[in-house]
Amino acid sequence: MNYTKTKIMGVINANEDSFFQNSRFEGKNAIIRIEQMIEDKAKIIDLGGVSSRPGSAPVSIKEELSRVKPIIDLIYEEKLYEKVLFSLDSYEPKVLEYALDRGFKIVNDITGLQNDEVCKITAKYNATAVIMHMQNDPLNMQKNPEYKNVILDIEDFFKERIEKAKQFGIKDIVLDVGIGFGKTLDHNLQLIKNLKYFKHFGYELLVGASRKSMINMICPTSIEERLPGTLAIHLESIKNEASIIRCHDVKEHYQAIKVFEAINSAEIL
Repeated sequence: MNYTKTKIMGVINANEDSFFQNSRFEGKNAIIRIEQMIEDKAKIIDLGGVSSRPGSAPVSIKEELSRVKPIIDLIYEEKLYEKVLFSLDSYEPKVLEYALDRGFKIVNDITGLQNDEVCKITAKYNATAVIMHMQNDPLNMQKNPEYKNVILDIEDFFKERIEKAKQFGIKDIVLDVGIGFGKTLDHNLQLIKNLKYFKHFGYELLVGASRKSMINMICPTSIEERLPGTLAIHLESIKNEASIIRCHDVKEHYQAIKVFEAINSAEIL
C-alpha cells in the first residue's frame, strides 16, 4: 500500500451552527483561513454553508447561497482555485452550479446524489462527485440507527448510487462511508476497521471524523480537545486505504501523516 497519496481536505464552514466553532468563517476571514490551509499543505478545501451536525435543520436555498456566495466570489476573484481544488459541501443544485461555474471542481453531497438535478449539474461541469452514505437526514439520523449489516448495507447503497452517477455521465467518483451520519459508535468503529472492503469499487475513499462525537463516546472530551482522537481515527483510516482525509486541523494532520508515511516506507529488516 502506497500511503504517500493521501490528500488533506480542509474544512471551511460559512454558517453559524456548525458543531466546531473554530471552523466558522465569513468573507475575507474565510479567504485568510483558506490561504493558511493551502500553506499548511491542504490539497482540497471543502466549503459548506449548511450545518449537517446531528439535529440540525435545513435552510432555504436563498439563505445557503447568501452564506457561501461572498466566499465563492472572493475565491474566484483571487484565482485561488488555481492553487488548490475546491469542493462544495451541498446538495442544492442552484448553489452547486454557482460554485462549479466559479472554479469549484468537487460536489460533496451528504445525500449521495439523491437528487437527479445534482447529478446533471455534476456531469455538466465534469466535476468529481463525493457519494456519502447517510441514514435518514441530519434532523433524525442519530435516533437509534439500525442496520442488518452496516458494511453490506452501505455496499448496496454505493452500488446503487455509483450506477446512478454513471447513468448521468459522472466520471470521477469518491466514496465516503459517512462516519457519524446515522451510525452508532459500534457502526463507526466497524466501518473504520473494514474500510478497505469498499476499495473493490475501484474509487478513492474519503473519511471525515474530525472532532466528532464518537471520540467523546470513547474518551469524554470537549470538541476543542478532540484533535488527538481525530488523528488516531484518520491515521487508522489511511492504514485501511482511505486516501482523502477531511479535517479542521490541516497543519497537524500534515505532520502526523508525514510521520506515518515515513514509518510505513521504512525497510523491514
